[in-house]
Amino acid sequence: KQAFANPEDTVSFGKGESAKKYLRTDADVERVRRGHLNDLENIVPFLGIGLLYALSGPEQSTALLHFRIFAGARIGHTFAYLIPLPQPSRGLTWAVGYAVTISMAYKVLKTALYL
Repeated sequence: KQAFANPEDTVSFGKGESAKKYLRTDADVERVRRGHLNDLENIVPFLGIGLLYALSGPEQSTALLHFRIFAGARIGHTFAYLIPLPQPSRGLTWAVGYAVTISMAYKVLKTALYL
């Protein structure tokens, strides 16, 4: 879309005033950027909790179910964010992924604290 947020990224399009027209934001680019940020905010904690969960010795079928539901929810959330699908589709897919992470964290704490 030839939309750049940083002046140094416009060097290949000229210098000075001719490059300034490329310093702008684009609604589609911003939507994708927000989607990536949301993925980082949710997938990184899942990876840490998922590792601890896997080390806590869950049944394989239960662990696979958790991982598959989370992956499906995040893929659905990405599509809901980028298309964009009407609400509450994005909120519901986020909540499903978050609930899976909470479920795994509960199992890790339960195992670690011998509850």
